[in-house]
Amino acid sequence: MPYAKTKDILSKAHNEGYGVGAFNVNDLEFIQAIVKAAVMENSPAIIEASEGALKYAGDGDVEKGAFILADMVRRYADAVSVPISLHLDHGHDLKHIMAAIKAGFTSVMIDASDKPLEENIRITRQIVEVAHAAGVAVEAELGRLMGIEDNVASAESVLVDPDEAKRFVTETQVDFLAPAVGTSHGAFKFKGEAKIDYERISKVKELTQLPLVLHGASGVPAQWVELAEKYGADLSGAKGVPDEVLQEAVKRGINKVNTDTDLRIAFLAGLRKHLAENPKEFDPRKYFGEAKDFVTEVVRDRMRVLGSSGKA
Repeated sequence: MPYAKTKDILSKAHNEGYGVGAFNVNDLEFIQAIVKAAVMENSPAIIEASEGALKYAGDGDVEKGAFILADMVRRYADAVSVPISLHLDHGHDLKHIMAAIKAGFTSVMIDASDKPLEENIRITRQIVEVAHAAGVAVEAELGRLMGIEDNVASAESVLVDPDEAKRFVTETQVDFLAPAVGTSHGAFKFKGEAKIDYERISKVKELTQLPLVLHGASGVPAQWVELAEKYGADLSGAKGVPDEVLQEAVKRGINKVNTDTDLRIAFLAGLRKHLAENPKEFDPRKYFGEAKDFVTEVVRDRMRVLGSSGKA
């Protein structure tokens, strides 16, 4: 199937009420693992790369990295029968966003969520005008990602305001919106139980009628943490978003669910396990191979949880 558009993937998910995983990559192995999982689950998948990933892929040159990643993803996407798209995650620098658009990314994110509302609107609208002219969809973020701990009242200042979200979408014409509803990035999201503001998701969905995005959504499954630690990793205190929380968020209107940490932990577990059990191994195809298989397993599980399996 030809390289897909992120907007097409998420419009279908929005209309049919399921979630699609957006999986972060830095290299070939992660791209292979995600595409393999998508084929096995007959699921759409969004592959996404951060500005840091572009820099890594280009050995310090972001524009070169954007073209390298886009070429790899496009070739894998063209070779399979499920929709695969490529998205720029957390774009902050206009030059980096333009590099992704020129390279052929089918969607980009402008993250000006750290700015006052008026400035966020102005910056986002500028990116939307440029991207839409090139046929590229735009994601933006409103509010700030900080996990809700015990004091919900103090979290109000960082969570999205639904009425502001409506205004933001109307004035910027973004295609997808990432509202801050209580998650945070990384493997150490919550001190206690995960707390997501479901009612806020429902209200933002009602007022915007757009595909919504959940950032900081990795589950940090205990089985992968335990396996990595068995072979020497130190991930004590790691905690993510449980499957049932993600499923409720999808029911409330989330359609794109970002996942990065889970992939890294699974890859780390596979790599450490293989090297520990095969001390004479020096062929990277072998030790990367097992790590890659673990990533595929994590991606497949995420697709089932979100309801995208069988939706290609």
